[in-house]
Amino acid sequence: MQNVSGVFPHLAQVGDFGPPRSELGIGSLMPWNGKLYVQNYNSHKAPSGAGVSLRRVDADLSMEIVPETLGVDGTYTNRFVHFPTSKLVLGPHVISADHKIVTVPELRPLRVCGTARHLTKPDTHVYVLAMEGELFELDVTTYECTQLFDLNDELGTDGEMKVHYKDCYTSFGRLVVCSNEYSEPEWAGERSRGRLAEYDGQEWKILRNDPFTAIGGRHEFGGTIFATGWDRASAILEVFTEADQQWTRYRLPKASHCFDHKWQTEWPRIREVEHERLLLDHHGMFYELSPWAYGGRIWGVRPISTHLWVLGDFCSWRGMLVAGADNASPSHGLNPTTAEPQSGLWFGKTDDLWSFGKPAGWGGPWWETTVSAGVPSDPYLMTGFDGKCLHLENFSDVPLPITVEIDFHGHGRFGAVETLTVEPGQVRSHVFPPGFSAHWVRVVSAADGVASAQFIYT
Repeated sequence: MQNVSGVFPHLAQVGDFGPPRSELGIGSLMPWNGKLYVQNYNSHKAPSGAGVSLRRVDADLSMEIVPETLGVDGTYTNRFVHFPTSKLVLGPHVISADHKIVTVPELRPLRVCGTARHLTKPDTHVYVLAMEGELFELDVTTYECTQLFDLNDELGTDGEMKVHYKDCYTSFGRLVVCSNEYSEPEWAGERSRGRLAEYDGQEWKILRNDPFTAIGGRHEFGGTIFATGWDRASAILEVFTEADQQWTRYRLPKASHCFDHKWQTEWPRIREVEHERLLLDHHGMFYELSPWAYGGRIWGVRPISTHLWVLGDFCSWRGMLVAGADNASPSHGLNPTTAEPQSGLWFGKTDDLWSFGKPAGWGGPWWETTVSAGVPSDPYLMTGFDGKCLHLENFSDVPLPITVEIDFHGHGRFGAVETLTVEPGQVRSHVFPPGFSAHWVRVVSAADGVASAQFIYT
């Protein structure tokens, strides 16, 4: 079979020529009892484009359109194995161990984006989330599907075309959901439509009013929940640790500004790809990630490479790393140089990712931020990059002595390495010596004020 840099052209996912012609992305990949299931999506429910049915790849790399799903066109990106019943929930479908498929009618017309354990009925039920905020419980034994919440009411989001729920995950007595609404008003600081929120079985709690795209972990193993998001200052990694029952915010570089809009962060994932090792795809960069936290802190975060892929999902299958892309979208004519919605699958191994783009990026803990004297910033990733430069800007009327502190152990204890005084209205830059590094870095102002602190890594 022809193979071009890990891509097999005969496995291309191609939508109907149309009209309409919108998009065909690979929303989810799931190995299931010898087969690889490939669930595609179009841009906005069934009327936006046809031909995105579920596909099934066999061990010999032959592919078929799953007959039972012909004509089931829509926007589906969820995947979840329900171990008590040995069933796979994929898109609006429930797939048994012998590959029999039931399509749930209540889910078929929705943009289904997440499936998670049920808090009180985990042996028979799951939660299913759709992009417009519809949250269901699905009985995977009877296929009864009941809507529990409209999250627009619970979390103050704004409904269809103004909200973009992306993922859900359950562990440690909480169901966590996220949405990634972000455009010009969010960048300008005029509006905050994004959400990271949790439900304890009794009430909802908004954790952050920022855009978030993915939530994941390894359930009881490791004692952590990870959630990825961003704001104008940097990419964000929120971590819940079972040991101290709280969320901690870490900041990561942005490898590209091409992911700075809700429509351009199409399901970057947190997923195990090697045994007990997580791969994190966030804002144009791959990271390795350990599920463990010690002392309530994480430090097993290391950049692997940068990329421009739009990856709906990736998984391990038959010893390979398989990545599913969203490659070419006519977008109803908004992209006049693309005539056919199509996307490809890439096959390789996890360590191939180190041969991609060099880790590099920019961001920091402050962007025209009101800072208080003696209050440290969020920790910002410092390991795994070559050249490092810090730019500080003072928007205040008084000088700001700003101390750079590093955590080289990785367990949350920071020590001062440099103090830089920035005069009112001025910018001051600091270039770190070649080879200088630590797990995390943060900055602390000695006076109240408004400041920016941005790191450039090359």
